[in-house]
Amino acid sequence: MSIPFWCVFIAAILIYVARVPVTKAMKEQGGYNNHQPRAQQGQLTGQGARAVAAHQNSFEAFILFAVGVLMAHTTQTQGWVIDLLAIIFIICRLIYLPLYWYDKPSQRSLVWMIGLVCSLLLMLSPVYRYWVLSTIQ
Repeated sequence: MSIPFWCVFIAAILIYVARVPVTKAMKEQGGYNNHQPRAQQGQLTGQGARAVAAHQNSFEAFILFAVGVLMAHTTQTQGWVIDLLAIIFIICRLIYLPLYWYDKPSQRSLVWMIGLVCSLLLMLSPVYRYWVLSTIQ
């Protein structure tokens, strides 16, 4: 499996890692309400509420990232730049989660923006491939 595909796998796992503080916060609220967990999560404050938001953001970020990797793959755009963009995205997400959990909004936004740019560049990677091939011929 290629590096970008491994990164998609890791990004999928990070969606659920983002939830770890949510469960803890729900237990502190009198126990995990398995009948209406989303209603209970809506009442969380502080770190628990930020963890819910980080979890939701992880889904949003995953979609763009996975599409970017698939666009690069289906157009056979490969190489160290694609690998590097995928790795940087994962590093950003690994940094992003604790920044969200521990309420560091400025740093979190910067890291989020870098990850978003990586996803968008992956989506544009077929253009790079076209430019490189057209300049060679």
